[in-house]
Amino acid sequence: MHVTNVTTWELTPDVDNIAKAGKIDPSWSAGPNKGIVSSSVVVIAYRKGNPKNIHGWEDIVKPGVQVITPNPKTSGGARWNYLAAWGYALEKWNNDEAKAKEFLEQIFKNVPVLDTGARASTITFVERGIGDVLVTFETEVQSIGTQYGKDKVDLVIPPVSLRADFPVSIVDKVVDERGSRKIANAYLNYLYTPEAQEIIAAHFNRPIDKDVAAKHAADFAPVRLLTVEDVFGGWKKVNEEHLANGGILDQLYVNK
Repeated sequence: MHVTNVTTWELTPDVDNIAKAGKIDPSWSAGPNKGIVSSSVVVIAYRKGNPKNIHGWEDIVKPGVQVITPNPKTSGGARWNYLAAWGYALEKWNNDEAKAKEFLEQIFKNVPVLDTGARASTITFVERGIGDVLVTFETEVQSIGTQYGKDKVDLVIPPVSLRADFPVSIVDKVVDERGSRKIANAYLNYLYTPEAQEIIAAHFNRPIDKDVAAKHAADFAPVRLLTVEDVFGGWKKVNEEHLANGGILDQLYVNK
């Protein structure tokens, strides 16, 4: 099967954009799982020994703490990071958007370099040794331990964070042209089976299958998870208010 038969992304709007281009059925997320096959959590990684005494979101805005996170204009993972920090700030300051904006401004002031993607930020933090903390997915921190050694970083999972949902969809235009819809459907359906969800859990992503998730509950720290819909009213509002040219993100941090 060609990999282009089925596509996976970090953000639901990415799949929606492909649908707008006429390559994916607009109803791709209409099923019971809304096209989501797994999720992760935005966390804060720090260097072993925790030399900057990092225990949560508020510690990364302190003077002298360098924060590594990618550019939300170019990175899906960075958008999750941005929204997670914003969601935390709204909770802490009772939905005071001015306070949330100030909090994000303080975070960005501590960012020495904005890489274009999450993997590049990991390299900046781990291989180049830049920064005191890395804001990233829970699964990425586990991967750092596997790839670079468990002595490199540790992490704090805030008690409140944002659930990063990862969508998957058949690329209808491709499968129809190739006559491969049957095998694409089989693969897509397989991703939701307990067997596939076990593989997802083994690679440090949070499974959406409730039984598999319960089985691996001890592998993932408990955290109260916010959603884009709960906090922001959905991706449409996020794109219009935060990510559009001249939006809140641009007001916070332009051309870092």
